[in-house]
Amino acid sequence: MRIRISILLSALLLTGTGCEDKKSMAKDIPTQTTEKKADSTEAEKNKAQNEKLKTKAGSIIESQAELIPFLTEYGKKNQETRVRILTEYGDIEIELFKDTPLHRANFILLVKQNYFENTMIHRNSPGFVVQGGNSDGYETPKKRQHIGNYLIPNEASVNHPHVRGAFSAAKYLEQNISDASSPFEWFIVRPERGAHHLDGEHTVFGRVTKGMNVVDEINKVAVDENEWPIKNIYLEKVEIID
Repeated sequence: MRIRISILLSALLLTGTGCEDKKSMAKDIPTQTTEKKADSTEAEKNKAQNEKLKTKAGSIIESQAELIPFLTEYGKKNQETRVRILTEYGDIEIELFKDTPLHRANFILLVKQNYFENTMIHRNSPGFVVQGGNSDGYETPKKRQHIGNYLIPNEASVNHPHVRGAFSAAKYLEQNISDASSPFEWFIVRPERGAHHLDGEHTVFGRVTKGMNVVDEINKVAVDENEWPIKNIYLEKVEIID
């Protein structure tokens, strides 16, 4: 039996994230955008910028007050919109929406900081969602601390409902009247009918463009009483396509 290790990063960031189903809680969905590839000069600039972020003392995002200007500027310099999630069950390709700019920029930042490597599908609600971006290991809280303690303002839109394949952001359930998003956790909606009771409360910032069959297979894995998969399902890698 695996012993779960719970590390308190902060009461805000490590507890109470989710979205309400009739009998369970869940998180995020991605959506689609197209983006022009950067030329080699721009790619070198972005690489240099990201190396600076990695070596910066303290957290990358140091306060909630600097969040919007930071992500706005980061989004201008890092305009990628397509990512691939690699798992032992296969790959899931996501297209991120440009009209949810803070969520898109934040997700690209996490990918470039290698945050998702060795995190897991840590919640698997049968017939509802698969949720990722957390783990039961020591490294994930350390990575979160390096990136920052913050919430992303809600960017939900009627143009991006919780349909099958929606890629949406998890949120904290307590003291969160603005429905702000967790920066680290996401979920994918599985049912054909969607999960429209989540519309407006969670930000759909992307969609699955390839690999919903992989999501369906993952959703069949047996879970414990907390909907944590009995078998660990690691995200082997999350990479940018373009």
